[in-house]
Amino acid sequence: MGEKRVRIIDVARATGVSRNMLSSLYYDRARRIDLNDAAKLCEYFNCSIGEILEAEHEDATSSSVNLRSRR
Repeated sequence: MGEKRVRIIDVARATGVSRNMLSSLYYDRARRIDLNDAAKLCEYFNCSIGEILEAEHEDATSSSVNLRSRR
């Protein structure tokens, strides 16, 4: 959203994804994302999932993966 200079509220209205979820993604606070929401965002921004999210592994012994929004 930052790259495209689009307001969160405009994306929320166009996609139906909640403002809270979009804010969480934008500020890297989201713990999870619904696949339908991810698909809507990819369609809106005409991009692939890898262009809006990236996996961040905590360490080699952890099975935890954090998703971060790409800006």
